[in-house]
Amino acid sequence: MKYVNKNIENKSTEAEELGLCIGKEVILEGAIYKMRIMKGFAFVLLRTKRRVVQCIYSEEFSRCSLDDIKEQMWVRILGEVVAEERSKTGYEIRIKEIEILSSSTEEYPVVINNKAMETSMETLLDYRMITLRNEKERAIFKVQEGICMAFREFFKEQRFTEIHTPKIVHAGAEGGANIFQLNYFGKEAYLAQSPQFYKQMMVGVFERVFEIAPVFRAEKHDTRRHLNEYTSVDFEMGFIDSFYDIMQMETAMLGYCFEYLTTNYSYELELLKVKLPVIKEIPYLTFYEAKELISKEYNRKIKDMEDFEPEEEQLLYELIYKKTGSEFVFVTHYPSKKRPFYAMEDEENKEVTLSFDLLFRGLEITTGGQRIHKYEEQIKKMEERGMDIESFESYLRMHKYGMPPHGGLGLGLERLTAMLLGFSNVRNATLFPRDINRVTP
Repeated sequence: MKYVNKNIENKSTEAEELGLCIGKEVILEGAIYKMRIMKGFAFVLLRTKRRVVQCIYSEEFSRCSLDDIKEQMWVRILGEVVAEERSKTGYEIRIKEIEILSSSTEEYPVVINNKAMETSMETLLDYRMITLRNEKERAIFKVQEGICMAFREFFKEQRFTEIHTPKIVHAGAEGGANIFQLNYFGKEAYLAQSPQFYKQMMVGVFERVFEIAPVFRAEKHDTRRHLNEYTSVDFEMGFIDSFYDIMQMETAMLGYCFEYLTTNYSYELELLKVKLPVIKEIPYLTFYEAKELISKEYNRKIKDMEDFEPEEEQLLYELIYKKTGSEFVFVTHYPSKKRPFYAMEDEENKEVTLSFDLLFRGLEITTGGQRIHKYEEQIKKMEERGMDIESFESYLRMHKYGMPPHGGLGLGLERLTAMLLGFSNVRNATLFPRDINRVTP
């Protein structure tokens, strides 16, 4: 009988470690990103899992033929790390041997080794498995990884518990027509619009919970800001004094995130030429204050007193940035008609809720607020809305058996990434977008 042991041996050297290997032989694995052939030697740029490494082929020290090497081949290189002052990294890799692992069987449909992908959005997404091999396209999703890593570390420090909630559900959290219906073994079921009901339930278990997971919205929008499947960063916390506690937690979370990215993802940030915001505090104003401010400053008639138009969000951002220097702004006390049935209403004005949105550079990235935690109050609001209470029986059980005052939020990961990196279209910050026109690749 044979056994597999638990000792992992790294066969190749990470690109980030090469500066510590000067004078040593190393093995590098990756794809040949670009070649510049000179007389008697060539620059061979190797795309490793995170960085592009400059290697040198020369007839003096390379024990292989340059004729055998082509761009986009997958290879394993044996080379020597040599100090080189003229290189940005301070070293170069002198190729001794190359093992060819595989190569393309046909021409690439797009050029991936330019500084940026110069193609249409449609082509960019149709050939996603190829276009993501571009150094800058790949960097987008390393930054997105960093955002999630930062959030998880922050939540751990704040003693949140990570949960994993069902994505096939009996009832939609938000209700309405924007919900995907399923035939679930002959029963009616839906794809989850949010983990709302479950994260509230888990407040009664762990007090503070979070989840980073997909959600689904059957919205027939075809805009730069909408997706039918996106990643939601959700947290919910108990024993709050007011919904301002939630806003304060998000302010701290975002501040922590940007510091984390600066420390751990400087390579990608520099590559993408990103300047991160510095967050110490975020201004806030009520929904009606924001509406009136925009109307007054721009001599603009208010058309909708229940929600923001996209143009109003952009105008509000420009005003707040001009007045405070902040690229973020909280808008609070949204009208009750525009908020879900579980949103707590303001005791001083039942027409508005103890809720908020967070706008970043003119785009709403977060919706949150305080929830109704008392059974009688929740039932009353549902009855006022003419809802079928029996359909929400399992959700309402937590109210029956008591809940602490609580609240939380949902943040769109792709929207945050897009705004952070300066994209006008959220699809640029989505690995494989799902919208009304696209379910492949």
